[in-house]
Order: sequence, then structure tokens, then C-alpha cells
Amino acid sequence: RAMAAGGRGWFRALAFGVSFLKCLLIPAYYSTDFEVHRNWLAITHSLPLSQWYYEATSEWTLDYPPFFAWFEYALSHIAKYFDPQMLVVENLNYASRATIFFQRLSVIFTDTLFIYAVHECCRCVNGKRAAKDILEKPTFILAVLLLWNFGLLIVDHIHFQYNGFLFGLMLLSVARLCQKRYLEGALLFAVLLHFKHIYMYVAPAYGVYLLRSYCFTANNADGSLKWRSFSFLHLTLLVLIVCLVSALSLGPFLVLGQLPQVISRLFPFKRGLCHAYWAPNFWALYNAMDKALTILGLKCNFLDGTKIPKASMTGGLVQEFQHTVLPSVTPLATLICTFIAILPSVFCLWFKPQGPRGFLQCLVLCALSSFMFGWHVHEKAILLAILPLSLLSIQRARDAGIYLILATTGHFSLFPLLFTPPELPIKILLMLLFTVYSFSSLKSLFRREKPLLNWLETIYLIQLVPLEIFCEIIFPLTPWKRHFPFVPLLLTSVYCALGITYAWLKLYISVLTERISVRQKAE
Repeated sequence: RAMAAGGRGWFRALAFGVSFLKCLLIPAYYSTDFEVHRNWLAITHSLPLSQWYYEATSEWTLDYPPFFAWFEYALSHIAKYFDPQMLVVENLNYASRATIFFQRLSVIFTDTLFIYAVHECCRCVNGKRAAKDILEKPTFILAVLLLWNFGLLIVDHIHFQYNGFLFGLMLLSVARLCQKRYLEGALLFAVLLHFKHIYMYVAPAYGVYLLRSYCFTANNADGSLKWRSFSFLHLTLLVLIVCLVSALSLGPFLVLGQLPQVISRLFPFKRGLCHAYWAPNFWALYNAMDKALTILGLKCNFLDGTKIPKASMTGGLVQEFQHTVLPSVTPLATLICTFIAILPSVFCLWFKPQGPRGFLQCLVLCALSSFMFGWHVHEKAILLAILPLSLLSIQRARDAGIYLILATTGHFSLFPLLFTPPELPIKILLMLLFTVYSFSSLKSLFRREKPLLNWLETIYLIQLVPLEIFCEIIFPLTPWKRHFPFVPLLLTSVYCALGITYAWLKLYISVLTERISVRQKAE
């Protein structure tokens, strides 16, 4: 296979190169997430298990599932050798040099799981396209797109989170399913869910694929399901894995009678429809439409200005707010919209089975649909669609085109996370390098086929340049900055939401209209 002995040198070079870059980013700006994780280190280290999900000295309370709490607990036992003061719950916003060094290093070190997962994903790539030049091999391109992913670099190693480690678990489970090691894949995904529950977004893809490919062991000649091939043993094994992992994770809290408290921390619905930084999804367009209609209504005297709350949505705060003209959105409404958006992709996975590629398509559509219509979606959640789509982008030109649109707009929408001046050249340079590489490598990979993007898509992506110049350079010099400080955020969010919505629709049309070949049916 393409990742045989001769090809390991370049993979090691890519992995060491990106790890060195992460080390260079240690002194960079970090967000409130840095204090969140420091506080969790302190909670898990200093307090008994029974107080973990009740402790509220800091506003950044523990709100990840128990496996992540145990992960912080394990890290805290190394942290005490760096600076024991970071493990004191009362030391709010504590950030000594040793603390920063330890926390940054912990992210870099745990990313080794991500590096291993990428290696396993590269082994799954079909090496039909033999390239003389190593730089044009699909495995090399995939390794760069994943290891050097711009979004992961800035979210984990500047902004500060542990997404690399978590995506490592997800990509490893994907690789195991592609290798037909179904129980390992199921186990890894079950563990992942108890590390971070955002991965519930893609659980329907895993559930349906495992049921279709593992619990039913054969298909008819036309590709339809052979109902008699159902294996009760296989289903029992899957159920056992889910139950055992859940018992390990939630069991102690069930015994303590704290399960409702844990669940209330994991699903805080009082945080409002949108995150402080609007995720570029359907609700960003909905909010912008409501804002536009409000301004129009006030100009035409349809609305009473005294009854409208000022800057309710563009205040940049995490809160609940009411829409002025359009109906206000409830958590239940977002759940129904998400369910409806996911349904066609799940049906395709069941009725048009295409092996691992069909699973990946469904996985990306589940992630994107949840991003588009979910409640209080974080802009960072777009990585949940971009990373698995990288695996598809090297297989077909159509998917490569969708990847370029989604990755470019999705990564650009992360720019507001890094708002400090020293990080401006870093984020622009890294984004440019990654984007130029994505375009040039995928273009060379599919050079015998038609262009990956049409003229309209190209113009849309080029417009991101003047948008960034306006937001970062022109707008701060205008008098509007004092009165409307969140205009750049609103423009970025709405403009990127158009691209992400377009990529979502294009991928859906591609999946729904695809015909299955006779060979795929036989599989």
C-alpha cells in the first residue's frame, strides 16, 4: 500500500514539521478556554468526584462528559510538577509561565493520537492513482490537509482547546470502519461520545452504517438488503460495547445519584440560539434577515422603536434574545430542523450503500446539517465537517470542489476568534499557505478533469479578500466602530454562512443524484 516502508519518511517529516510549528505558537494569545481547562484541572485534582459537576467557584464550570473530566484528572497529576498553584480552585485566571507552558505542551503531546489516526486514514486511501512525484500522491495530499489543517492549528494551538486529540479518536474510528474492523470503530466512537458530546451530531451516520454493514452480513444482487442475513450476535456485541462504555463513564454518577446534575451541565439550553461569535449557519442568515426587516420596519414606521430592545443580537454576548420581526426560535424548533436536515443523508446510507465512501458522505452531511440548524452552535464545530470531507476530497473531483468551498469559508469564519493584533499576520499567513496548498494540490490531482470550481464559486471565494481588508483595516478607522463594533463580526458570519449553506446544498444534491454502479451494489 501507499504507506509502505518507503513512504514513512515523508509522513514523519510532515508530523515533526507541524509539531515544531505548534511549539513556536506557545507564546501566542490564548482565549478564555485556557482558563476553562485550567479550572477543570483544579476541580478534578483538588475535589472529590462527588463535587466535580457541582463546583461553581469559577463561571467556567465543568460541562464536558466524565471521560474528559478523567482526562483532565490524569493531566493534573503531571501539572503539579510544573506549578501546583494552577491546581488551586480559588486561583481564578491564574496563568504563570509554567502553567502556560504545561497547558500548551499537553495539547501538542496529546495530538500524537491525531497524528496516528491520520496515518491510519492514509493507509485506507486507495492507491490507484499512481504518481511518480510523492507530492502528487493522494496519501501525501491527505496527510497535509489533515495534519496541517488551518482550523485545527488556530483553534487548538492559539485559541486553546483539545480538538486534535478528540478528532484523533474520531478519525481513528473512521479508519477502523474503513478497514472493516467494526467493533474497534464502534468502541472508539462510543469512547469519543463520552469525551465530548458534540460528536452526537454524527452518531446517526455511525449507527446506520454499523447496522447496515455489520449487523446485516449480506446484500442481494441488486444491492438491496438481504433481511435474512441479520446477525443477532453482531447487534448484541454493539449494544454491549455502548452499554459498557456508558456504564464506565456515567456509572459512578448514577451511584451517587448525580446523573440529572451531570446532564444539566452537558446540555445548558439557557445559553441562547447563537454563540457569542455567530456561527456562519442558517440562524446567522435568519438573524441578519430579522435585523434587516427591523431596520426596514422602523424606516417605514411599521414598528414602534421604543418597544425594540437595542442591539439584542449583535451585542456579542452569550444570552437568550427574542427576534423582533421573525418568529423567535426555540431549542425544540432547532432540533426538528436538524432532524429533518439529517434524514435524507441517513436514508441514502441505508438504501444506496456505497461502503466507506457512503458512510463518509453521510458523516459530513450529519455534521453540516447539525452545524446549519443546531442550537447554540460554536463556529469551531465546522471542523467536524471539514476534516472528514478531506478524506473524500482526494477521491473525486466533485467532492474536491465542495471541500475547497467549505474549507475556505469555514476556516475564514474562524478569524474573529483571534482578534488581537499580533495574531493578525499569523492567521492570514497560515490561512493563505493552507488555502493555496489545498487549491494547487487538488487541482493537480484532478488536472485531467474539468475545473474544480465554476466562475461564480471562484468570484465568491475571491471576495473574502476585500471583506477581510474592510473588517481588519478600513472599519476600525471609521466612526462606525464606536457605535456598531460588531459589524465586522456580522458581515463575516453572514458572508461565510452563504458559502457554507451552498456547500451543504451542493454536497446533498451530489449524494441524492448519484447512481450506484453494479460493482458498488455487489459490495
